[in-house]
Amino acid sequence: MEVWVGTPYPLGATYDGSGTNFAVFSEAAEAVYLCLFDSSVSEQRIRLEAVDAYVWHCYLPQVLPGQMYGYRMDGPYRPEDGLRFNPSKLLLDPYAKAIQGTVRWGQALFSYNFGAAETCNAEDSAAHVPKSVVISPFFDWQSDHPPRVPYSDSVIYEAHVKGLTMLHPDVPARHRGTYAGVAHPGVIEHLKKLGVTAIELMPVHQFVHDSHLVERGLSNYWGYNTIGFFAPHNEYASTTEPGQQVQEFKSMVRSLHAAGIEVILDVVYNHTAEGNHLGPTLSFKGIDNPAYYRLAEGDKRYYMDYTGTGNTINVRHPHALQLLLDSLRYWVLEMHVDGFRFDLAAALAREFYDVDRLASFFDLVQQDPVVSQVKLIAEPWDVGPGGYQVGNFPPLWTEWNGKYRDAVRDFWRGTPSTLGEFASRLAGSADLYESSGRRPVSSINFITAHDGFTLRDLVSYNHKHNEANGENNNDGESHSRSWNCGTEGPTQDRDILELRARQQRNLIATLMLSQGVPMLLHGDELGRTQHGNNNAYCQDSELSWIQWSHADAPLTEFIARLSRLRSEHPTFRRSRFFQGRPIERGEGQPLPDIAWLNPNGSPMLPRNWDEELARALAVFYNGADTGKDRRGRTITDTNFLACFNSNDHAVTFTLPPAEYAARWETVLDTAYRHRAGQDLSHAGEHLNVEGKSLLVLRAYTPPPEEPDHSVAASVALYQTLGPQP
Repeated sequence: MEVWVGTPYPLGATYDGSGTNFAVFSEAAEAVYLCLFDSSVSEQRIRLEAVDAYVWHCYLPQVLPGQMYGYRMDGPYRPEDGLRFNPSKLLLDPYAKAIQGTVRWGQALFSYNFGAAETCNAEDSAAHVPKSVVISPFFDWQSDHPPRVPYSDSVIYEAHVKGLTMLHPDVPARHRGTYAGVAHPGVIEHLKKLGVTAIELMPVHQFVHDSHLVERGLSNYWGYNTIGFFAPHNEYASTTEPGQQVQEFKSMVRSLHAAGIEVILDVVYNHTAEGNHLGPTLSFKGIDNPAYYRLAEGDKRYYMDYTGTGNTINVRHPHALQLLLDSLRYWVLEMHVDGFRFDLAAALAREFYDVDRLASFFDLVQQDPVVSQVKLIAEPWDVGPGGYQVGNFPPLWTEWNGKYRDAVRDFWRGTPSTLGEFASRLAGSADLYESSGRRPVSSINFITAHDGFTLRDLVSYNHKHNEANGENNNDGESHSRSWNCGTEGPTQDRDILELRARQQRNLIATLMLSQGVPMLLHGDELGRTQHGNNNAYCQDSELSWIQWSHADAPLTEFIARLSRLRSEHPTFRRSRFFQGRPIERGEGQPLPDIAWLNPNGSPMLPRNWDEELARALAVFYNGADTGKDRRGRTITDTNFLACFNSNDHAVTFTLPPAEYAARWETVLDTAYRHRAGQDLSHAGEHLNVEGKSLLVLRAYTPPPEEPDHSVAASVALYQTLGPQP
């Protein structure tokens, strides 16, 4: 085969319409071999002679899209120095845009002999590992453009490609569980009905199914085990043709954008699927182990593990940082995604030991003209010391607010001394974000996520039931802040079922009416259950797929109505934090932008917040000034009053004086005792709010009188006014 010198940039395999340039980084390798494979898995090796700044490269004018390839690296095998070169192991290109095949577990994948970690294994791994694929970069985007929905208008829907679509009745069988399934009109119609503006896909970077799961007949269903940061996961493609998963992914993005829905990717840049010193050699470990991974300071055989998976990406090394930024830019520029949610993002800030908001990774993101302009969402914790960092990320970032989740769950299950924390989260968590110049939208609010109970299970189980995972129910969170409403698991008791349904409405209504950005978990609106399993990471089955045929239609309609209410009223999605204070006001003073009221209608005082059993309060939202539009004009809205009661019994609320509103109309009652749009209440009136329920009222404005255009009205007007000149 004819071999040209090629160029060291860009990294990866780049097809230009005539041939393909190959470039791979390795600082310590002594020889690099590009290995080409045909459909029969026969291998052709090409030694790369050109190297610039530790990047080995060549150009092959005869190589076209669909070509499968890999690398072999020759160099010292000295684990004690962090060097793990082994030319018998075929390696994936860290910059592969597509990957074909899966890992076939066995001795050949490991650079040591089982039972003797100090040895070097020379068995060829080529037949056991997936291959990198050259792709065509060309695609007809049809004038696609990102929706660019402001955070304040966003409703995020966390979903799994397979779980969302596998049982959808409208999706053709060949497209179920695939990118094409997500793009199906039936799925998009459902998202639009819910008011979803962004779908946050759980990991779609190429990932590996762990050997211990495969041995038990399970899989890494969630996908938090990445091996290819540029490649869409091949098992989510409806075709097995090499490289076509890229085209299908792009088609999905194009369809979602056409519906005004953004695509956010859950990305796992904190670790890879190669595990610790006893893990397999699949890519990075055999290409340049000390450049890509954080190694122990004393003995470099071992890995620093801040992720609970065996290794951590070395964000201190410039080439590891380049990999992450190149990957992010690729998904924005070439795949047209609109943002990222960073798994265990605190690990990316451990440039040395502690989590540091001034770490190089954040600096590079801040300065990048592409990445800095999309949505950046941090999961602000990892498993290392001091890893819980909610509220501590840089101003450009938003965060999954774990404190919001915990406070709302605790309030509605009736935990003592939670009223103050609940109010703070409801109002946008200013205590976490305001001091660093951030806005309420910095808080991504959620009640449930993929990791934990579904919404239905949250109100049906006190304890996890993860026996199906094969870990003796020792996995998953043991303190879920859940409440089963009186009976563990399934029941036919009508009172308990009604209470569970109401609790689901309470939790979702609180989420949609809180300041910040709401995030829904896929299937929660349909009443999805995992039968008490709060860690279904390995369950690729009907246990974790959405059961569309068992949809909770009333709950779906309830959430859709809440989403419309939020969209229509900027009061619930303000761009600034509230400034109201829980103090008594003098007469004639303007109303505060928010007022916290006792059930008797009086303002909450400091001592009221400290009452251990205080479980009810009313919140007045002043719609006079909810923010500014792009031209700097004040945005006005209607006044609202929300009455929260997490007691087991009904509580009588006294409506505030007429200066707040002379009359109120019911907008929402999670107990369905007050009829929305029909019941009117007056200032000072007493309203019964059922136990474990939420009532939302809107200041009533009488509709304008319709002019009477009848002949009789015209004659009466003529007689009154007389003939006009």
